Amino acid sequence: MRSYRQELWFETPTRVAFVNITAQVSAALADSGVREGLVLINAMHITASVFVNDDEHGLHQDFERWLEELAPHAPISRYRHNLSGEDNGDAHLKRQVMGREVVVAVTAGRLDLGPWEQIFYGEFDGRRRKRVLVKIIGD
Repeated sequence: MRSYRQELWFETPTRVAFVNITAQVSAALADSGVREGLVLINAMHITASVFVNDDEHGLHQDFERWLEELAPHAPISRYRHNLSGEDNGDAHLKRQVMGREVVVAVTAGRLDLGPWEQIFYGEFDGRRRKRVLVKIIGD
């Protein structure tokens, strides 16, 4: 069995963003040489997420609106976490809802995603560099 590790780096210009990273993960898979196995894609920051869903702009707007309704950014005084001097208490909650990581099967050297499925990096406290771990194991 072989193992391969790569970091993807992101810096979104907005506080909240959804970035399709399927192509970058596929490229990492090609570099790994793994034909059968698993890919773990993990947001390495506690205010960011990785998830699988459809790459449809309206859906992404729905996610953003829904998450803002669940955990509004303002007023920042609503979150005890922000008493530490931070202003991102909402981003921690949004990450919990959207998830930390995904695991995707590798079959015949390709990501084994379903119809319309794409891999996304979700950012909830952007405007600074953050990373995503891509860990691939298999044969």
